[in-house]
Amino acid sequence: MLIKKEYLSQPQTENCTQNIFVKFLEYQTLSVDTKSLLLISRLRATLEWTDPDLAWNTSVYQFNEVILPVSKIWSPELHVTNGITTEMSHSSPDLLANSKGTVIHSVIINAQVICEVNLFNYPFASDKCPVAIQGWSRMGCGTNLVFGELKTVIASSGEWETGNATLERKRSDRNFILVPLSIKSTQPFITLVLPSILIVLADAVSFALPLGGGERNGFKVTLVLSFTMSLIILNDELPGDGECSPIIRFHFCCCLVILVVSMLWSMVMTRLSAEGRFGLFRRSKGPVSGNAGGGNAKEDEEVKAEVGVDVLGGVKEDGQILKKVVNFLEAIDGKTRESDRNQRFASKLDHIFFWFYLNSGIATLPTSNSVMVALTFSVLHRMF
Repeated sequence: MLIKKEYLSQPQTENCTQNIFVKFLEYQTLSVDTKSLLLISRLRATLEWTDPDLAWNTSVYQFNEVILPVSKIWSPELHVTNGITTEMSHSSPDLLANSKGTVIHSVIINAQVICEVNLFNYPFASDKCPVAIQGWSRMGCGTNLVFGELKTVIASSGEWETGNATLERKRSDRNFILVPLSIKSTQPFITLVLPSILIVLADAVSFALPLGGGERNGFKVTLVLSFTMSLIILNDELPGDGECSPIIRFHFCCCLVILVVSMLWSMVMTRLSAEGRFGLFRRSKGPVSGNAGGGNAKEDEEVKAEVGVDVLGGVKEDGQILKKVVNFLEAIDGKTRESDRNQRFASKLDHIFFWFYLNSGIATLPTSNSVMVALTFSVLHRMF
């Protein structure tokens, strides 16, 4: 008898609205897309409403409750109004109706909500995301939701954790679930922040390598290239900007600048240690003590040739040969002293830069990490 009535539209009342009692509402966060700032959630609701047309006389039909197919009578629809996609399905093809016209049914809603989570403190970010839920309503007619118990399924969704959600109301017809979200910071810290700190630490320790030989420069170039490649690979893992750009990007920028400056400084110091000049500009040389002060490379070669001729041919006297040999050795000693002076000067500058580098790293990296943890930045969530 009830099926044959085919009541497929909302029951009509004097004020054109139908109260729907949401006796039980269960919320669960399935996943959070950090890159696209999407909250993917699942809701299960137990609904109860009264349809006078579905009531019957128990003296005629001696049943207090009957099971009806949900496709044969009207049932309310719930929507997540701030979701980009919403899909409601019936948890069962049947529903329960009693003799007074009260109907009880359960539905499942899967929704994707654009959640502008404040990621300024990533990977220590936490925020609240609204999930608006309401029934069909047009021009004062439709359904009015009356909520009862709300249960939150506490579970981890990837790197995100869901806290206890609360039911809030903006207007009489605007209800939303406020979902607290927080990042489990251990994994992002180990995979993103800690490697960058260790690379900068390895770069600082590399100052113990000698300036000559090229080992230090090769090591520093390897660190810069490795860090750059890791940033390119991790670009897909970093969160989207949203309204607040994550400060972890500033942290990576500081690390990269520190590594590049250290690499360039090491190259310049190597040039200074070997040739006594910065780049294309030669340092002024002081006079070299002894008879070698006025000598140059060309004269040294001539001395070598003359010495060779004198030794082989035995043409000149031993005293003159000895004098030229002494001049030749003094010239070599002068070059050695000049090279030592260049190395000492470069080493002194290198030590000064090392302490400046170390103090800058100690000041910058802990500061950026402290800002990630402590500094908060509020985001005004877009309401519906």
